Order: sequence, then C-alpha cells, then structure tokens
Amino acid sequence: MRNLLRSAAGVDRLVPYEDAVLALGRRGDMLEYHDDVRVERIVGTVGRAEDFDAEFRLRNSDLRDRWDAVADLMARPGGPVARIDLLRLGEMYFVVDGHHRVSVARARGHAVIPARVRWVCTVAYALACLRVMHLPSKAAEREFLTRIPLPDPVRTELWLDRSADWMRLADAAEAWGFRESLRDAPLTDRRALAERWWEQEVVPLVRHLRRAGVGVGLRDIQLYAAATTTRDRRGEGSWPPLAGGDELRPAWAGGKGEPHRG
Repeated sequence: MRNLLRSAAGVDRLVPYEDAVLALGRRGDMLEYHDDVRVERIVGTVGRAEDFDAEFRLRNSDLRDRWDAVADLMARPGGPVARIDLLRLGEMYFVVDGHHRVSVARARGHAVIPARVRWVCTVAYALACLRVMHLPSKAAEREFLTRIPLPDPVRTELWLDRSADWMRLADAAEAWGFRESLRDAPLTDRRALAERWWEQEVVPLVRHLRRAGVGVGLRDIQLYAAATTTRDRRGEGSWPPLAGGDELRPAWAGGKGEPHRG
C-alpha cells in the first residue's frame, strides 16, 4: 500500500503496470490478439514511467533523436509501422514495446494504433478513467471483492473514490448476511452471500432511490454507499420500510437531488 500511496502523488505520470496490477489483483491471462487500439486508452507503461508523462510527451530529453526518427518513419506515406506490444487490464492498456510510436501517435492526433495485445484478468475491474491517483481506492476495492466476491457483470461498474468506503461496505454486507442467516439457512458460501446481498439489498434500495429522483449521476455502488453513510450517521441499524414492505428507504429518500456526501 505504501508504494501505491507514493504513486498517487504523481498525477502527471503514466500508470505503472506493476502498481496497477498490484492494486487490482491479478487473476490470470485471458487471451492474446491483434487489434487497432484507441490511443486514448493507452495510459500506462511497463517500465518507462520516468521517460514519458501522462500524455506520452517526452520527459527525457535524451530520447528526442529517437522520437524524431520514429516520427519521420511514421510520416512516410504507406510506410509500414510495426505493431506495438500492449498489456490490457480491463479498459486500460500498458505499453510493453512501442512507447515512441504511441507518443508520436498522440502528438499527431491519431485515433488508433495497431497492436499485439495480451489481456490480463484482474480481481477489481480497470475502468478507462483509472489513473495513478485512484490506485489506493482500487486496492481497497480488491480487498472488498475478496470478502464480497460479486459477479463479474457487477464488478465492471464498481467505483468509489474513498478507500474507507469499501471496508465499510464489506462490513455492511457481512452484517446483512449474518442477519439473513438468522432468518434462513446460514450463508456459508461467500459468492452466494455476495450475490444475494447485491440482488436483495443493494438493487431494491437503489431502484427506490432512483425512482425518488435521488442520486442522479452516481453509480449504483456510489448511491448505496452514500445511503449507508447517511443511515449510519443517523444511528439507524436498518432501513425504514415503505408502506408495501417490499422496498427499503433511507430517511432522506423522499427529497430530490443527491444524498449528502460528507
């Protein structure tokens, strides 16, 4: 975690692959393929974070001659340009070989660049907007998913800004599972607990809040986390039931707009 916090200070840096995969948690390789990759999705590097900034502009002046030579080659009409080598984490790409070609492509406004891609699966999903500053929160999300292993379709939509919120949600999910076990058969399988918590607790609450006009612009997990924080601040142990009893509602859900984020 200390390395991740140090990395978070360099907001103008490329995302180092090793830091990202440590935060997200590696689950194994998925596949290898050729593709024309959107240049804007190439935001990281394997081993050259000090040579280029977050926009792939040169930081190391000693590389200028090499950059100019690559730029001349790529400017030749019909000139062959070898595919770059990339590692993919979710929606993010990291350069293994071809940093100068990416830099030139960014400078010239190219939309795509031909690449060989190896897709690496991770525990926490890497959204395209992920940057160095977000790695501590993603590391906390990985720990959350170890305790509450949500299904893959849910994982691709997860995002919270604050690391502490993930641990609060893990505690809330486990407490919910304990209460459910008292009413029904014990939930001994964590995947079953995670799936039931999401479908029977998170989804109904979020659906009700959105119908009430609350949480516009928030992801489902962000809205649920905000509601949980508000409930806990009020010292309430559960959601007050609606008249029909089939949905849940925090005290502030009757109004419009977003809940207080603190």
